[in-house]
Amino acid sequence: MDERTRSCLLQNRSALEQDIKTSYIMDHLISEEVLSLEDEQKVRAQVTQKERAALLINLILQKGNYAVISFYNALLNEGYKELAALLQDGLPIVSASANKTSIDGPTACVQTILCEGGVPQRPVVFVDRPELVRSIRNVLYQLEKEPGWITIYGMAGCGKSVLAAEALRNHTVITTCFPGGVHWVAVGKQDRAGILVKLQNLCSRLNQESHTYPSPPLNIEEARDRLRFLMARKYPRSLLVLDDIWDSWVLKCFDVQCRILITSRDKSIADVVTGNNFSVSVQSGLTNDKGLEVLARFVSVEVPSLPKEAHSIVQECKGSPLVVSLIGALLREFPKRWKYYLSQLQNKQFKRIRKSSSYDYEALDEAMASSIEVLDDYKEYYKDLSILRKDVKVPTKVLSILWALETEEVEDILQVFVNKSLLFCDRNGKSFHYYLHDLQLDFLTEQYRNQLPDLHAKMVQQYQKTYKGQFPTPPDEDCMYWYSFLPNHMAEANMDKELYSLMFSVDWIKAKTELMGPAQLINDFVEYRHILDKENSTVRENFQEFLSLKGHLLVQKPFPDIVQLGLCQPEHSEVYRQAKLQAVERARKGAVYLDWMNKKALQNLSRLVVRPHSDAVFHACFSHDGLKIASCGADKTLQVFKSETGEKLLELTGHDDEVLCCAFSPDDKFVATCSSDTKVKVWNLLSGELYHTYHEHSEQVNYCCFSHSPNKILLATCSNDTYLKTWDLKGTNCRNTLFGHTDYINHCRFSPDDQYLASCSNDGTVKLWDTSSANQWKSFDVREQFQKPDAADNDDDEEEVEVLLKCCTWSSDGTQIMAAAKNVIFVFDVLTGDILTELMTSSSCTIQSCDVSLTSPLLAVALSHNSVELWNLDLRKRVADCSGHLSWVHCVQFSLDGSTLLSSSDDQTVRLWNTNKVHSASAVSLVRDMDAVFHKDEVFVLVSDKKKCLQLINGKTGDVICQSEVQNSCIRCCCLNHQVNLAAIGRGDGILKGGMMSAKFILQSIGWKRQHFQQSLLVAVGLENGTLKVLELPSGKIQKTLTGHTACVQQCQFTSDGTMLISSSDDSTIRVWNWRTEECKVLAGHTEQVKNFKLLKEPQLLSWSFDGTVKVWDYNSGKLLKDYSCHMGAAVLSCDAAPNGSRIASASADKSAKILSLNSAMPVHSLTGHNACVRSCKFTWDNECLATGDDNGEIRIWRVHDGCLLHICSEESEIKDSKHGGWVTDLHFSPNSKTLVSTGGYIKWWDMNTGESLQTFYTNGTNLKSIHVSSDFKTYVTIDNIGILYILKMIN
Repeated sequence: MDERTRSCLLQNRSALEQDIKTSYIMDHLISEEVLSLEDEQKVRAQVTQKERAALLINLILQKGNYAVISFYNALLNEGYKELAALLQDGLPIVSASANKTSIDGPTACVQTILCEGGVPQRPVVFVDRPELVRSIRNVLYQLEKEPGWITIYGMAGCGKSVLAAEALRNHTVITTCFPGGVHWVAVGKQDRAGILVKLQNLCSRLNQESHTYPSPPLNIEEARDRLRFLMARKYPRSLLVLDDIWDSWVLKCFDVQCRILITSRDKSIADVVTGNNFSVSVQSGLTNDKGLEVLARFVSVEVPSLPKEAHSIVQECKGSPLVVSLIGALLREFPKRWKYYLSQLQNKQFKRIRKSSSYDYEALDEAMASSIEVLDDYKEYYKDLSILRKDVKVPTKVLSILWALETEEVEDILQVFVNKSLLFCDRNGKSFHYYLHDLQLDFLTEQYRNQLPDLHAKMVQQYQKTYKGQFPTPPDEDCMYWYSFLPNHMAEANMDKELYSLMFSVDWIKAKTELMGPAQLINDFVEYRHILDKENSTVRENFQEFLSLKGHLLVQKPFPDIVQLGLCQPEHSEVYRQAKLQAVERARKGAVYLDWMNKKALQNLSRLVVRPHSDAVFHACFSHDGLKIASCGADKTLQVFKSETGEKLLELTGHDDEVLCCAFSPDDKFVATCSSDTKVKVWNLLSGELYHTYHEHSEQVNYCCFSHSPNKILLATCSNDTYLKTWDLKGTNCRNTLFGHTDYINHCRFSPDDQYLASCSNDGTVKLWDTSSANQWKSFDVREQFQKPDAADNDDDEEEVEVLLKCCTWSSDGTQIMAAAKNVIFVFDVLTGDILTELMTSSSCTIQSCDVSLTSPLLAVALSHNSVELWNLDLRKRVADCSGHLSWVHCVQFSLDGSTLLSSSDDQTVRLWNTNKVHSASAVSLVRDMDAVFHKDEVFVLVSDKKKCLQLINGKTGDVICQSEVQNSCIRCCCLNHQVNLAAIGRGDGILKGGMMSAKFILQSIGWKRQHFQQSLLVAVGLENGTLKVLELPSGKIQKTLTGHTACVQQCQFTSDGTMLISSSDDSTIRVWNWRTEECKVLAGHTEQVKNFKLLKEPQLLSWSFDGTVKVWDYNSGKLLKDYSCHMGAAVLSCDAAPNGSRIASASADKSAKILSLNSAMPVHSLTGHNACVRSCKFTWDNECLATGDDNGEIRIWRVHDGCLLHICSEESEIKDSKHGGWVTDLHFSPNSKTLVSTGGYIKWWDMNTGESLQTFYTNGTNLKSIHVSSDFKTYVTIDNIGILYILKMIN
C-alpha cells in the first residue's frame, strides 16, 4: 500500500470507526474479493459497532492499494459521501497494468456514475460469467457512435440483470460509449399508470438541480417528449437501462432515439422499435462449474472440496442462479445438511405453488420453502413481505412501521434475509430499499394466498397507528410508498370504508397531488371504481371530474391552494362541500378564501359521451353524412357507432398494434386505419370485411386521410419513416411517395379542393405538396418562430428548442394553413408563406390536434390538460372551453355542417359537443369593460357582450336582469351610479337621445328584456364611434344622447352627485357633460389618446395619456391646473392619487413610476427597478405606501415619504408566463391597508406586512383587465379574456 494512502486512512480512522456500518460495507468488499468470508466472520464476531469498524480498517490496512479503492467505492455506494471525501486525496494512483485496478475494471469514477444512476450492486456472493459479460460489452460498444437498442433475453432468474450491471462495471465502456452516464429503471409488469410513474420518476431524476421542468409530466406522451429533451440535451451519449420488460408497448413509451439496453424474457420484444437493434442470449442457467463455484463461495471452501451432493444439487436447481444462491445461503448456515437439502429438491415435497409457464424452475419452490423453514423467529416477518408489489423497492421505514420496530432492528432482520438470498437490497445515500425477485414474490403470494387480506389489513392498521390521521411528508423516506400503495393495501384488505374515507378526502387529494401530480390519483379512481361506486358513484365522479378539470393547475409550483380550487366546483359537489367546511374554519383564523357566487350560470356544452374502447382513444371522425362516428385506439380495434345515440354498429380487429388514426372515404363506403404495426388497412364499411392492406411504410403510420371528392378518391398516409404516401383504392400499391421531411411526420391533410396535401413533422416544417405531381410546392419553417433573439450568442445547449409540429389543418377556403407546435397555433398565408397570426393557449399544456369548421370561423384545439378550446379565427380570440375529459385529448373534428364537434381522449371516451350552444355562448360572451355597484348585500354588474348588447346582471345569482338589443357600434365603456334614478348609454352613431317616455315604451324601443328589478340605477355607455347614452334602469328611460367625440370613447364616469358625466376618448380630449342641459366643456391638452382619468377632490380631475404627460384639471372651468411631463414622452399607463390628496403616482412604459406633488412640477421620487412596463399603481388608504405592478407580473411596495422599496411581492417566480400569469393590470388595498388584491393572469391577495401571497384565484381564462372591489373589501367582480364573469365573495 502506498505510504500516502496508508497515512490518509490512519489519519481519518477515528471518523470512519465512529460512523460506518460494517455489514453493508463488507458486502461490497466481499463481492470485490477484497475480503474473504473468514474475514467477514472475524469482523462480525466483535461486540460493538465501533470494534467491528476498527477491525475492518485493520484488515484493509493489511491489504494493497486495491483494497482502499474498493473501500472508497463502498463508502460512496452506501451513502457515506462525506467519509469518502476524507479519503479522496489519499487514493492511490493505479497503474493500467495492475490486475485489480486496470482501467477495464470498476474505477472510482465508474462506481460513482453507476451508483448515481441506480445500477444494482453485485450480489453478496458473485460469480463472474466472463463470456456472457464479454458478449454484452461487445454489443455495448456498438452504441458508441449512434443510438440503438440492446436486448438481453433469457428465462426468469437466469441473472440477466446481474450480467447487465456487471458489463457496465468497466471504465472503458463507460468513458468511451456512455460518458453521459447510465440511468437504470426497474420496470417489471406495469399498466399505463405505472409506466407514467416510472417516467415521471426518471424525468425527475434527470432534471435534478435544474428548473427546466418544475412540474412532473401529466401523461405518457408528455413524459416521452420531456425524456427525449433531457436525454438529448442534458445527458447526451448516456445509456438508459430498462430492466425486466414484459410488454412491447412499454418500449414505445421510452423510444426517444437514445441508447437503450433492456432485459426481458422475450427475444422479440424489441421488434416494435426502430433503429439499430442488438441482442444477447443468456443461457437458462449457470453451467455446472459456475453453480459449484457459487456453492463453494457460500460455504467458504474450494470447489474440489465440495461433497458429491453438490453436483446433484446444481443439477436439481437447473442452473438457476437464484435457486443455487438460496441453497447456498442455507448451507452457509447449516453446512452439514447437503444430503437433507438434496433430498428435498429431489422429492419435491415442498412443492407449494402452481408453476407459471414463464418460469421453468421447478426447484425454486423447494429452495424457497427450505430457506423459510430455517428462519425460525424471523419466519413471520418474512411472511409479511408477501404483500409487497413486484418491482417496488420498499424503504426501511415502511417495514419499521409494519413491525413496530426501530430502524436498526428492522435492518438487522432484513440483513438476515439478504444474507440468505431471500431478499435484495439497494442502497443509495443513507437510505436502504429492499425488494424480492418476481419468482420469490410469486411463491410467497401463492403460499400465503388465504392470509393476504389480513396481512394487507395489518399494513393499513400499522400505518394508521403511526400517522394518526395525518399524512407523511416528503422528508419521510416512506412518503412515496404510502402515497403510491396505501389505496392498494386497503383494497386488497377489503377495507372498503377506509378506502372511501381516504379517496373521498380533499386532504388526501392535496397531499398526493402535491407530491406526485394528478395522473396517478386519477388512475386510482379508475382502478378502484368498482369499490368506490358501491359507496357513492356520484361522489367518485365529483372527485374524478375535479382532478381532470383542475389537474393542469395541480402540477404548478408553488402548489395552488386545493381548498380554493375546490370552492370553484358546483355547490352540489362533495369536493365543494369539503372545501367550504375547511375554508370557513381557516377563515376564522384569518385565511383568505373566495366563494364564486355566480358559477352556476356557466353552461355545459357536452352533448354525448361514449366509451367505445377499453383503452386510450387516439382518433375519432365523423362520416360525411354525419350519422356515424369511427374511433380507434390503444386496444387495437376500430369501432363504428351512431353519432346520435352512441349505439355500436361495428367492431373491426386486424391490426397487431395500436391503431393511431381512422378516416371515412368521401362516399362513406370505406374506412381506413393506420397503426403502429406499420400497416394501413382499408375496410368495407357495409360488410365489415378487409378490403386492402398496404404495407409499404417501414415504421409506424401516424395519420391517414382521404381526399374530399367522391369522384377521385385518394388516401394519404404519413409515417415515422419520414415519408408520405398516396394510395388509389383501385390499386394494391402506393401511387406516390413524397420525400422531403427529415424526421417523423405526424399529420397530413388535403386542401378543400384536393389540389394540395399539407404535412407537418418533428423536423419543424410544414410542407405543401401538389397532389397530381407529388412534388413539393411550399415549405414553412416554424423553428424560426421559437428561436430566441440572442440564441446565436448562447452556448448553453439547454436553451435549444425542439419544435415538434403535432398537427396541421386548412381554412375552409383553402387560403390559410394552421400548424401547431407546443402551445401555439401558427396561421400561415398559403400563397405568401407569411404568418398572419399566432394563437397561444395556456403555457402549461401542449396542442395535440386542431380542426377548422367549414361553416363558421371556429377553430377547435385539443389540449394535453384534458380540455378542448374553441377559438374564433376572425376575432383571434378563445371563445369557449369544453371541459369534461379526464385525461389527454388526442383528437378533435367538426361535423361537415359544423353543428357538432367530437373529441377523443386517453380517458377511453369520445365526447360530442353542441357547437350551436358554443356559437350562442360566444356571441353573448362578455367583454372586459364593465362597471359594478355594491349596495348593501346586493351587487349589480353592468357589462357589454360581444353581440354589442348591454347586460345588467344580478351579482348574487348571475342572472341577467336586463338585456338590450344589438347596438350599431361596439360598446367600449360603461358606468353605473346608484344614487340617482338615471342611466346613460353611449352608442356607435355618436348621438345621445333624451325625452320623457313611459318605461314600457322605452324598454320596447331600445329592446330591453326586463325581469323583476327594484333598484334604480344610473347608467352611462360609451361606444366605439364616440357616442354616449344616458339612461335609467330598469325603466330604460333614455335621458340624453350625447355627441361630440370624434373617436372611440374609452372611459366614462359620473360625478358623485350624478349631475355631470365625464368621458375620455381616442381623440385626445376629455369632455365634461352636463348631460341634462347638454352643455359640454372640452379639456384639450393631451396630444395622444387619453389612457384614463380619475376624479380628485371636487372639482379636480386627473388624466394621463400615451403622450407621456399627466395633467390635473378644474373640470368646472376647464382650466389646466398642473401639467407633468416626467416620463420623457413614454406612455403613462396608470395613475393614482393618495386619499389625502397630497401625492399623485404615475406608472409608465419607461419601466418606472413617479411620485408627484400637487405643489411642484418635478417628481418627488422616481421609483426604478422594474424590468418591464409599469402598468398599474395604487396608494394605500393610510397614504403611507404605494404599490406598482409591471408586465413581468412583479409587484413592488414602496414607502411614499422617501421612495424606499419595502417588498417585492412573491419574488419566487411562479410557473406561468410570468410571476402573475401575465401583466399586473389592477391593484386595490383593503381599508386597513394590510391586504392587497391584484389582477393579471389570475387574481392574487397579498399580505402587505410580508409581501407574501395569501391566496390565488385561478380564472378559467386569463388576461384580467381590472377588478371592482366593494368598500368593505369582501366582494370582487372581474371578467376574463374568454368572457366569463366572476363575482367572488370572501368567506368569513
